[in-house]
Amino acid sequence: MSVKREDLMNYIDALLEPSQFKDYCPNGLQVEGKEVIGKLVSGVTASQSLIEAAIAEKADAILVHHGFFWKGEDSCITKIKKKRIKALLDHDISLIAYHLPLDAHPLLGNNAQLAERLGIEILSGLEPDNPRSIGNIGQFQRTFTAEQLAEHIGSILGREPLLICGGEHKIKTIGWCTGGAQGYIDKAVDLGVDAYISGEISEPTVHSARENGIHYFAAGHHATERYGVQALGEALALHFGIEHHYIEIDNPV
Repeated sequence: MSVKREDLMNYIDALLEPSQFKDYCPNGLQVEGKEVIGKLVSGVTASQSLIEAAIAEKADAILVHHGFFWKGEDSCITKIKKKRIKALLDHDISLIAYHLPLDAHPLLGNNAQLAERLGIEILSGLEPDNPRSIGNIGQFQRTFTAEQLAEHIGSILGREPLLICGGEHKIKTIGWCTGGAQGYIDKAVDLGVDAYISGEISEPTVHSARENGIHYFAAGHHATERYGVQALGEALALHFGIEHHYIEIDNPV
């Protein structure tokens, strides 16, 4: 089975509604390849390793969360950017990337998929009045100590999170936003949850957690953002009858 590239893109755009987001990169088709797609490879980031793995798989398109052309970066096609794009063009492989729209989708998004794996019931967004909130708040069915939740996160993600304790209290309610969303800890504080999970950590995050009395878990940018692109790829494969393979490129960050 195969699908026209244009039909695939129209379907994803209708599903994720990228025009509703102010993002740091273009969402959608970033590099144009074959007009017809029969095999789709997905991965977190459009790295050289992922591109080479997709070439080996004889993929027609690559679907990622982290693509190219970020705001503030050098726009010249040189060095690693040239090498990556050349490999795509030489093999006529399309690069399809969705950033914030994939974080936010209520079923296939990174935050929804992480909640499903960790056993969190989603209650609302981190911005409750924003229907496209990036990040959520929710609750567990049971109560955890901070150390127990760190162990639970590590067992699910295969990566031990960095825990910053914000007191002696136990954890029932939780806020989270995957990737580099440590700055959203203030939104979680304002909503009064017991703990907050994101991918990365910055120096001020430690003080925010300790002084605001909220536990913080830095669970890994890559580790928390593996699941949305897999869910989207699987949904596309089911809808169009195309072949889909997720390729894991290890990243400890």
